[in-house]
Amino acid sequence: LALSKEPSLERNGAVARKNSHSFRWLVGLVWFVMRGLLLGWSKRCFSSSSSCMFPSSFPATEYKRVLHGDLHRFCEQALVSSGAKKDHAVAVARVLVEADLRAVYSHGINRLKMYVDECKTGTVDVEAEPIVMKEKGPTAVVDGRNCLGAVCGEYSMKVAIDKAKEHGIGWVVANNSNHYGIAGHYAMMALPHGMIGMSWTNTSPIVVPTRAKNPALGTNPIALAAPTDSRDPFVLDMATSAVALGKVEVSNRKGEKLPLGWSVGTDGLPTDDAKAAVESSTTGKGGLMPLGGLEENSGYKGYGLAMLVEVLGGVLGDASFGRKIRTWQSPLLSREGGANEKDDGGANLGQAFIAIDPGVFMPGFPSRMDDFIDQMHGLPSADGLPQVMVPGEPELNARKEQEREGIRLHDSLIDNLNQVSEECGIPRIRCHA
Repeated sequence: LALSKEPSLERNGAVARKNSHSFRWLVGLVWFVMRGLLLGWSKRCFSSSSSCMFPSSFPATEYKRVLHGDLHRFCEQALVSSGAKKDHAVAVARVLVEADLRAVYSHGINRLKMYVDECKTGTVDVEAEPIVMKEKGPTAVVDGRNCLGAVCGEYSMKVAIDKAKEHGIGWVVANNSNHYGIAGHYAMMALPHGMIGMSWTNTSPIVVPTRAKNPALGTNPIALAAPTDSRDPFVLDMATSAVALGKVEVSNRKGEKLPLGWSVGTDGLPTDDAKAAVESSTTGKGGLMPLGGLEENSGYKGYGLAMLVEVLGGVLGDASFGRKIRTWQSPLLSREGGANEKDDGGANLGQAFIAIDPGVFMPGFPSRMDDFIDQMHGLPSADGLPQVMVPGEPELNARKEQEREGIRLHDSLIDNLNQVSEECGIPRIRCHA
């Protein structure tokens, strides 16, 4: 019996070794295939023409192309039909289309219906023109007179640039203004003049300060644009909140959940409910988180930056600030925050516009910026990651692609624009596959 079992044991051992070998071979094959797929994906993903070099908001599916010229005309027509002056409509269209070209969809044509409604309801004064109400040396205060925010913004930045040409620096604060789109647009206005540009604005309270559960601050964006010699300009344009409200609105429209760390619910705790986050902007309960998110993730730093914008915008310019700014997209002021004595139904936002001639400090600024950017680009990338980029590069890549091929607009946004065309009695936007 013992002799009869030995061959069986040998056969079983052989089978086990064979199975073990087959298993290792199968694992190796799977790893080889997966490695190939991952390497292939990374090469596609991290090539200069891939979506990984663009902002995360760049739609990969369910979108149509719209030529930027067509989008500008559509926006202009919609605003003029709603009562805006022609040149005011052109200014707003310029800002919105620039945002979409740069794939900052939260502040692009996504905002058109809001501006149209504000014109139709008289929430903004479509006849008003901004004026300089006070000036001294390189400084000025602009009264926006409740005009469209983009009109006040471009006017104020032009004043700052003129001041910088004379004094080396121009610092303008504006009050009685409205939502002005992307802050970066105004900062970039200084670039053709070889100047550094900066801008920031306060907004309706939808951001919940660290340790609070009700909103008291806006997304309060900050932007800086700096000229270079042979590199693309440096453009930093960022909200001081974890995310812009427009991105939450886009996620809500697409039925997507939010990443935890973007928003808190009425209990002050993080939520992934996009609909609840959007509703919080008008209910005054819950809201967006400051940049950094939770306190243990340094959210208090974003909270501090948002207050900096208020100090150098709303407080400095005698505009509304904090909870005294009206509720988002509402002609009524926040009930809990009270009313600023100057408010007459407008948002009365406080904004800043700065232009700096770097040559009045030391010569060679553009070439040093080239060197600075090259230092960042020259850093070795972490394993499997693409080249290090500097702020503004993903948006610039998107701009180059979309200026050439057409702006990518999500299907749900196209539906929204079709609704605007019906309400305004203008032709529908022309789309391309």
